[in-house]
Amino acid sequence: MANFPVINLEKLNGEERAAIMDQIRDACENWGFFEVMNHGIPHEFLDTVERLTKEHYKKCMEQRFKDLVASKALEGLQAEVTDMDWESTFHLRHLPESNIAQVPDLSDEYRKVMKEFALKLEKLAEELLDLFCENLGLPKGYLKKAFYGAKGPTFGTKVANYPPCPTPDKIKGLRAHTDAGGIILLLQDPQVSGLQFLKDGEWMDVPPMRHSIVINLGDQLEVITNGKYKSVEHRVIAQTDGTRMSIASFYNPGSDAVIYPAPALLEKEAADEKKKLYPKFVFEDYMKLYAALKFQAKEPRFEAMKARETTAPIATA
Repeated sequence: MANFPVINLEKLNGEERAAIMDQIRDACENWGFFEVMNHGIPHEFLDTVERLTKEHYKKCMEQRFKDLVASKALEGLQAEVTDMDWESTFHLRHLPESNIAQVPDLSDEYRKVMKEFALKLEKLAEELLDLFCENLGLPKGYLKKAFYGAKGPTFGTKVANYPPCPTPDKIKGLRAHTDAGGIILLLQDPQVSGLQFLKDGEWMDVPPMRHSIVINLGDQLEVITNGKYKSVEHRVIAQTDGTRMSIASFYNPGSDAVIYPAPALLEKEAADEKKKLYPKFVFEDYMKLYAALKFQAKEPRFEAMKARETTAPIATA
């Protein structure tokens, strides 16, 4: 099997641009997951994010997780658990309005750093979306605009730690799923592995790599590209040794954004009349459905939105 795509963006604006754009195209069309290096976020800054996240887990989250394990009797599992994940998490919201000031237990330094990290990731997400537009033959800014609701996009971060697990064969760190939103940017632990994605029916590891940002595509990009790019099922395998850090940031459409296949891409596909058209829907409606069906296949979600579309058509602004 081919090697996991790791794309160096350093010479994107130089003579290697065509080759790098081709790597990005292949990663989006055939993998749905890739890692970027030299992405513009300084290494020292990423080291600070990692240090503060791990310090916060030790100080504020680790004991709570141990108490949870004890209360749920998860210590010596005999049977497989399919309705829980072996993870300790908290969430930050950045757009349309930040909640960082309200999240308890964060040090002032950690709040400041995570706010700055969100700005850097937002910029990177929008740069990548424009590169996708270029590869797809869409006007620059098309995907960013498609994600805009009345208040712009939704952007948030899930900070997770996956502690050592005595029975990784009985419980997943995180059960298999596709991501509902747009583009996901992940800073993962540089040493402890566990993240896997489905490629051609086989689970593949996403290799830990210091200072890289892992990119994966969500369901909304699959809809807008009418299946040219696909969201990919992924999971986290719990490990017996080491706590794995995971900081996943989700650049998603605004809740009232209307999502539908890009007309320019459909024109290109006109010759292939058998090509299935993806549904048109309001992002918030999709998220309500996703909340109940996250750990199930995405296709029935798309079909449900398609059925709803026929009964209640949505106007496009």
